[in-house]
Amino acid sequence: MNNKNIGIKDVAVAAGVSATTVSHVLNDVPYARISTETREKVKAAAVQLGYGPNRLAQALRTQRTGLLGLVSEDIATTPHAGRIILGADDAARARGYNLMIINTSASASDESRKSDVDALLERRVDGILYATMYHRILDVPGNLANVPAVLVDAVSSGATIAAVVPDEEAGARTAVTTLLAAGHTRIGFLNNTDDVPSTHGRLRGFRKALSEAGLDGGAAPVHTGPSEVQGGYEAARRMLQLSDPPTGIFCYNDRMAMGAYRAAAELGLAIPADLSIVGFDDQELIAGNLHPGLTTLALPHYEMGAWATGTLIDAIEGKGDLAGLALDPTVLDCPLVTRGSVAPPRS
Repeated sequence: MNNKNIGIKDVAVAAGVSATTVSHVLNDVPYARISTETREKVKAAAVQLGYGPNRLAQALRTQRTGLLGLVSEDIATTPHAGRIILGADDAARARGYNLMIINTSASASDESRKSDVDALLERRVDGILYATMYHRILDVPGNLANVPAVLVDAVSSGATIAAVVPDEEAGARTAVTTLLAAGHTRIGFLNNTDDVPSTHGRLRGFRKALSEAGLDGGAAPVHTGPSEVQGGYEAARRMLQLSDPPTGIFCYNDRMAMGAYRAAAELGLAIPADLSIVGFDDQELIAGNLHPGLTTLALPHYEMGAWATGTLIDAIEGKGDLAGLALDPTVLDCPLVTRGSVAPPRS
């Protein structure tokens, strides 16, 4: 019989079971109550007949399922960070793997997050990606150590798991050098109030870029607020009413930049003629729809998802060392997206 004509019914006859049982075994249906002996009989019959020979034979030979788990800490419900999933899925498919996603929340209890990881382990995933919606330090569930794992947009508190994150400091330096290149020397920073890695990394980059340009990075104005539109508006109002206000402002994120646009308008300042602004994140619904469009740094969500998946698969297939990568997180560039919010300062 031609392998192309082999169907589930043929496998069922060879294994002496129903077609439904074959379907449940080959699709690894979690709720199916099928004995280990029957499962092995079905798989052996499928391989012998050539039904799905590549995947099944490989699974029997390597004891791998070809499944990767992804714990999505809120990112599955947000279009902004959702490109992590797209990057992970594209990279997985390119290597012959499938992605299984479980959504959780940053506010979930430790026990709840551990249960989410257990749910993936019960489905015999070959490895797990744990992705967060924003760059943060994570107390990882202990059972994540039971399988190859990579963190995406997060680092573990004990530096025990390989991780990939944005290069916050370099991104901030790019933002400031963009303003410097346009001729600005009085530059301020609207920063976030949260104690997270991006808050500190972007502040370091801001000050370093100014110092490297021969300016006093430590004396440059830094006003803080919640990383939302209102926080940016209030911080920008305070900054723009200084006795010697900046002509260029770097904002912690695009939402704060949106608030800065509003503050500038209320004070009669035109962007970019009177005030240049650079954001961070490249949230297209904001940055691309402000007037003028916001020049900003793009977070490498897609690239982080793809890198993490490729690295995880390499480890699963014995081609990479996750332990070595756990010592320091891998950082990816945040590219500049140029729109219309930066111009030379008025003479």
